This record gives sequence, C-alpha cells and structure tokens, in this order.
Amino acid sequence: MGSAYEVNAAGGRSAVRSCARPAGGDGGGGEGEGAPRRQPARETAARTYARALPVVPVRARGLTIEDADGRRYLDCASGAGSLALGHNHPVVLEAIRRVLDSGAPLQVTGLTTPVEDAFVTELLRTLPPGLADHARVRFCGPGGTDPVATAVALVRAATGRTRVVTLTGAHHAADATACCPADAGEPPAGVLLEPVRCEDGVLPVPDPWLRDLRRITAEGSVPLIADETETGVGRTGAFWAVEHSGVTPDVLVLSRAIGGSLPLAAVVHRADLDGGHAAGPEAAAFRGNQLALAAGAATLAHVREHRLAAHAAALGDRILSRLRVLAEEFACVGAVRGRGLMIGMELTAPGGGCEAPGRGGRSDTPSELAAAVQRECLRRGLIVDLAGPARNVVRLLPPLIVTEEQTSAVLERLADAVQAVERGPGDHHGPPHRRREAR
Repeated sequence: MGSAYEVNAAGGRSAVRSCARPAGGDGGGGEGEGAPRRQPARETAARTYARALPVVPVRARGLTIEDADGRRYLDCASGAGSLALGHNHPVVLEAIRRVLDSGAPLQVTGLTTPVEDAFVTELLRTLPPGLADHARVRFCGPGGTDPVATAVALVRAATGRTRVVTLTGAHHAADATACCPADAGEPPAGVLLEPVRCEDGVLPVPDPWLRDLRRITAEGSVPLIADETETGVGRTGAFWAVEHSGVTPDVLVLSRAIGGSLPLAAVVHRADLDGGHAAGPEAAAFRGNQLALAAGAATLAHVREHRLAAHAAALGDRILSRLRVLAEEFACVGAVRGRGLMIGMELTAPGGGCEAPGRGGRSDTPSELAAAVQRECLRRGLIVDLAGPARNVVRLLPPLIVTEEQTSAVLERLADAVQAVERGPGDHHGPPHRRREAR
C-alpha cells in the first residue's frame, strides 16, 4: 500500500509512516495485522465490504481512522451514513458514560425509562411541524428490514388493506398518478419511497414530483411512508430529506444515524394510524437499548443545536461544484449528484470502455473503474464506498462535523485518485486523459 496522508495544521497533507506497535490486546500490530488474512476463512463471502477496504481500524476520532499499522485515513463512508458526528464524538461518549455510571439497566424491553423519554422528547423536536404535533413513536429491532416491516404492518393494520407500493427509479420518470394505482377499485395500504435512493447510486427524488405524490396520496387516503434510514439527521442538508420538498409524510422510517453510532431504529407516524393491533417485528428484544437511546438523543440535540444540517448543505454544494469540474476534466467521470453530504460520482466508460491513450488501449467497465478509484483513494488515505446496481458510483458520506480543511483534503485525494485511474497502470507521469483542456 502506498503512503497514507493526514491533514496537518496548515491545511496541507503529510505522509504518515507505518510505526511499530506492540502485539497483544491493545488493538495495535500483532493480531490486528493478521485480521484481513484470517477473515476469508472465517466469514461468509456475502460480506464484501471489509474485503474491498482492507483496513483494520484500532482508533478513530471524528473523520479520522487509524489502522493497526499506524496509517491514518479520512473516513467518507461513515458507517454507511450512521456516524452523523463521526467517530467517538465527545457528546456521544459522555452520554454513554452517564448511562454506564448511573447503574441503570442497559437493556429494557417494553418499559419506559428516563433515557427513552429523553430520546423521544428530542426526536419530536426535530420533526416537521405537521407531523410533530400529532406523532407517535414506535421502536423496533435495529435490523436492516425491521423498521420497514414495522411501517408496512402499521399501514396495513390502519387501512385494512394489504398491498403496499414501493417506488423505484422507474416510477420517478412517470406521472405521480401512476404510482398510486387502485387494484380492483381499492387503493393501496401505503406508498413507500426513499427521498434519496442512496444505495441505488445517490438518486434524489425530484421535489415537484414528490409534492404531486403527496397530494395524490392525501386525496386517496393512502399513507405516505418516507424511508429516512440513510437520509435522516441532517445528512442531506435538511434534518429530514422530505423537508426539501415541503412534504409531510404520514410515516417516517428511521435508523442508522438516530442511534448516534449504535444500533437503533424507530417508526414515527401520525397518531390516527395507531390502531394498536399491528404487532409486526417491533416486538424485537433489542428495541430498548439504553446506550443507543442515550447516544441518539445526544446526537439529535447536537445536530439541531449546532445547525449541522445547514453546514452539510454548504459543504455539500462545495463538493458537488468541485466534482462537476472533475466531470469536465476526466473522461471516466460521468454524472455527479447528491444532496448535502450524500454525494455520488458516477464512473462511466465511453463507448463501453475507457480506452484512453494513457491506458494503453485497455478497456475497463464502469464498475472496474469505480473499484480502481476506490483503491487509489485508499492508497491516498481516503475511505469511500461504492453504490449503484453496477457498483460504479463512488459515494461520499462524510460526517456532518467535517471541516473546510478536511473537505479540501478529501477533494484533493479524490482528484488525485481519479487522475491516477485515468492515466492507468504503467503511466504515472504522463498527462491524464481529459475531455478537454482544464481551464
């Protein structure tokens, strides 16, 4: 692996050299160094994230991760967006310590605690006014499908209907009326969508289209479910992504960042949808984790009090502007899109392959180009992940506490990585292949 970098006090970068660390249980050296080699023999091949990013983190703070070799990285994956305040933020650690030192139970199911009450109070403060005034909060298991399954069970019980329409990219190209069809004269039990389809390649739903859909579902008494698992808690430049459209959904699906880096999930819905008979998966045993509730309440309050959603909007605009310049300069960079600090840079191969003179006539698919950019980023001390059906979208999800200085470092390393991929192997000194001369 090449040199990694860290931001220095002057805003530049300096190489971080590997340093010897004692073997043993302190997380440095020894056992940590062998973990990537042992993992393929111990874990299923279905888990691919760690193999694509062979980093063994032993320390982390804010945007920075340090691995077992002493290398430091800027983390723009943020636990798939779950780290709104980055790694080990002081307010999160303090909230966790207070619970640990209090002697309170760490796991409670079905009983209200002061920690849970504080979380719900803070959550209600952040909701759009049209929902906050008459909202109910329903905790569920923190697994990936549990919150959505809970929301679906809720609207089915409330409406007495069974069919739920899930919207994809194909729907967004059509009239919103077609997304709420009646089946044999009966409307669906609900319509479910993500305001930004992050895993599909960071695809924001157009605001006018979402407003039309809200009007149509309201007229048909069809609950609108907004899945804010990835987009919530300021990530897109608004506390909740639906606020960009001025839309108030009937149900919000919440997870990831609401737990302040710990597993937590909840469904917020209009009070009149609460029939009390939708058992669903929300009876999961781990829905009352007190540490996650405390960390989540501290995170929600910090994001709200420090206006980090506005900060995310400003820095997100800056990143998008720089990436659009890259798209003009480099042939393998296609569409650039996103909202706030949820940004995607699509890699493309003109004519089916990137056959630039500097690449020796070699043809690469878009997914291969994206994987190459990810590897080059890692060599430069930058962690990014990939999204999209073809895994050809480089995704940036830096924590909301990222600074201007760190943003400059992220952009510099990403641009260096793209340039290295454009040049291709064996040509690390010639000019990069560009769409046109940089201005």
